[in-house]
Amino acid sequence: MTHDIIMYSSAIAAVIIVVYMLVKKMDIKVALFSIGILLIFISAGLGNEVAFTDFEPTGSILLDPLQVIVQQFKATFTQAGLIILMLGGYTAYMSSIGANDVTVQVLTKPIGKIKSVYFLVPTVFLLGNLLSLVIPSASTLAILLLATLYPVLKRAGMSPLSIAAVIATSATIIPTPLGSDNVAVSEEFAKYAAFTDLSVTDYVFQYHAIVSIPTLIFIAMVHYFWQRRMDKKSLTARNQESIEIENVEEITGGKLFKTVYAMLPIFPIVLLLISFVLDMTTDITVSISVEIAVLFSLILAVICELIRQKDNKAVLKNTEKFFDGMGKAIPIVALIVAASVFVTGLKSIGLIDALQSAMQNFHGQGFNFVLPLILVAFTALIVLLSGSGIALFFAMIPLMVPLAEAAGISPVAISIPMGLAGNLFRAVSPVAAVVLIIAGTLKVDPLDIIKRTSVPMISGVIFMFVLSMILFL
Repeated sequence: MTHDIIMYSSAIAAVIIVVYMLVKKMDIKVALFSIGILLIFISAGLGNEVAFTDFEPTGSILLDPLQVIVQQFKATFTQAGLIILMLGGYTAYMSSIGANDVTVQVLTKPIGKIKSVYFLVPTVFLLGNLLSLVIPSASTLAILLLATLYPVLKRAGMSPLSIAAVIATSATIIPTPLGSDNVAVSEEFAKYAAFTDLSVTDYVFQYHAIVSIPTLIFIAMVHYFWQRRMDKKSLTARNQESIEIENVEEITGGKLFKTVYAMLPIFPIVLLLISFVLDMTTDITVSISVEIAVLFSLILAVICELIRQKDNKAVLKNTEKFFDGMGKAIPIVALIVAASVFVTGLKSIGLIDALQSAMQNFHGQGFNFVLPLILVAFTALIVLLSGSGIALFFAMIPLMVPLAEAAGISPVAISIPMGLAGNLFRAVSPVAAVVLIIAGTLKVDPLDIIKRTSVPMISGVIFMFVLSMILFL
């Protein structure tokens, strides 16, 4: 009895601290590390062993928690960590050579030819999501879209609030094997027999895409009708106040240059997609990992720069941006490790076993959707209060398979709804950075933007959840 009281009270306190820090938008990496270490100490006091696969004890209870951190860093760097670092490096190099800017310009230029105001709403929404393949940061993408598309959309007659809503929801759930969340999930799932050799490409194109793509199309349609309805309802739909938007420098160059450089940022995805299609439709098997796709694309980009710049020394020096970008991706890897150490602490005190035993009572009683629904609701609460669900999602990744197995459902029925819900609900949070940036730039109230984004995003979450349950339960 005393054992259970200590276990549950420790776990509840740990979760409350993490949730508090998420809501306050504090960096929780150190907290996850610290709480994980403390829970491991508590488990030792309870007489439990450290719940870490292939754990190598140091011989000292005081040092064992640090050994968990060391082993987890080693495991992460040889798996998801290396991929995330390389993706960070490639994104940074694409920015340094201007390829990302070319992609944005090439894809946004045709928008000016569309004359129908409300046809522009779903078009810009889908285009923005496509551009998030190149610029994954919702805030950065919003700033770019405001600079490149706002004047065009304003001239077309679109209201400022409709523009705000569409741009605020641009970076959501596009299926990409280059996403750090997808990389982390696929690497975690691959540790288990049911998902042996699962690659991030398989996870994205076999599971993520069949939910996210229909959901994006559905949200685009809801956007069309909702923004049209809200514009008719609002007496102030047309804001005539002059808004200064920073101009984006026009990229000059021929069609060949723009075509090649517009393709470079998404070329790793193209390679992975070709490999996936060949494997699914033919007897040809070309195993292309994300690492290989990135390295091949990097070499291609350097060759293109050597041809364009005709200055070998400057081009080769600029490749340092790739390694700088890798360094800037370290915090994501550290977050994954910190989350794993935190979960190790929860496992060590016996909480996960207790949850598994409790959930087995629901197995086979027609309540398989309950666990995913609870996690989506919890995600919604955290995202609405904090404006970000990324840290929560990464923290939950090590728990997904054990909890799913206990509930008798596929882990994908947890990872897809929870991951997609976190990204969709961000645009409904009045404290999300992307909402605040757009509100400040367009001089509108953040709550007015939320009124425009809430119905499309919440509708999308419901559609996504139902589709996920139909496909994966």
